[in-house]
Amino acid sequence: MSAPRFTTLGCRLNAYETEAMKALAEQAGLGDAVVINTCAVTQEAVRKARQEIRRLRRENPDARLIVTGCAAQIDPDSFAAMAEVDAVIGNTEKMAPETWQGLAADFIGETEKVQVNDIMSVTETAGHLIDGFGTRSRAYVQIQNGCDHRCTFCIIPYGRGNSRSVPAGVVVDQVLRLVDQGYNEVVLTGVDLTSWGADLPGAPRLGDLVMRLLRLVPGLPRLRLSSIDSIEADENLMLAIASEPRLMPHLHLSLQHGDDLILKRMKRRHLRDDAIRFCEEARKLRPDMTFGADIIAGFPTETEAHFDNSLKLVEDCGLTWLHVFPYSSRPGTPAARIPQKVNGAVIKDRAARLRAAGDARVQTHLQAQQGRAHAVLTEAPDMGRTEQFTEVRFATPQPVGQIVRCTITGQSGHQLTA
Repeated sequence: MSAPRFTTLGCRLNAYETEAMKALAEQAGLGDAVVINTCAVTQEAVRKARQEIRRLRRENPDARLIVTGCAAQIDPDSFAAMAEVDAVIGNTEKMAPETWQGLAADFIGETEKVQVNDIMSVTETAGHLIDGFGTRSRAYVQIQNGCDHRCTFCIIPYGRGNSRSVPAGVVVDQVLRLVDQGYNEVVLTGVDLTSWGADLPGAPRLGDLVMRLLRLVPGLPRLRLSSIDSIEADENLMLAIASEPRLMPHLHLSLQHGDDLILKRMKRRHLRDDAIRFCEEARKLRPDMTFGADIIAGFPTETEAHFDNSLKLVEDCGLTWLHVFPYSSRPGTPAARIPQKVNGAVIKDRAARLRAAGDARVQTHLQAQQGRAHAVLTEAPDMGRTEQFTEVRFATPQPVGQIVRCTITGQSGHQLTA
């Protein structure tokens, strides 16, 4: 009996959950099957999911094909209607051992084709204990799932449900376990990381968890945060930025736009000056801090003047690593009901200009590293990443999974050389 094969689309949290599903499927004894973990962040992501399903069916004509993830959670019936699909399971169900036991025992006979319940009724997030994934140097730990906010462009809460936190003790235990296995860097991940703790006794904050982790896991060399909402950064998180060198000086920010009117129409909780102020404060506390950011181009009613404020934000915040999203109307979101006054060609052009601004900032960052010494976590014999998550290409092979000191000698594309 061959082992099931998994394909992951979308975010790091999806990738983390795929690793947990692999273990559940193996424990259940699921045989010849293909599982695709989908993303729904944009319409393009959903289109790619359908395309991938058709490709997987062509390449695996006799395997049982299971679809899960955010796209399956949000619109299960449309995926169930695809001739290529044998089963659709929701984001809660995919983490339940009994789901995989049922699939293994009787794939179609007694098992319903669609197993997707109301994600909004879920109140807990299990701390899925996996051995890490990606490389032997970096492991990801899910500390939170879901989102209580309702940004007008975003469909993800309908795929992930409301915010739920993994208790601090469970997180500490898992990080200890990973460090014991030799991991030198742990990344805390979730859907809305800075909302961690709001549903736990005493309502602790993300900064409390970070400080507790660093105190209780002294053997962890590097702790990294996957993405934060800067307006929710708490006092202890800022203290950690200032005082804890093991917290990596790289923050990816959920900014989305640089114009106050568009931010209000997005139903974001910060304004332009809030973002600039946070970046200035964080960089003052940690001068080597670098920032990434999510920015959307072409939100409905975005004028050229509105867009210019996003372009200027790249410089005003000193952003380096940009994730640029061309706006994609998502049925079921409030923004889909706003008059769509920005055509596709304009959206594409604005996204390209934002990416060009980001590329220029990357080059500025790389040039500033020339001759500097860095502690680089090796991901492959010839490649690793600095504390700021910058890729470094080595002239000579290095031991994988180790932190090595090196001097930057140059750059090539978006990489440093050492």
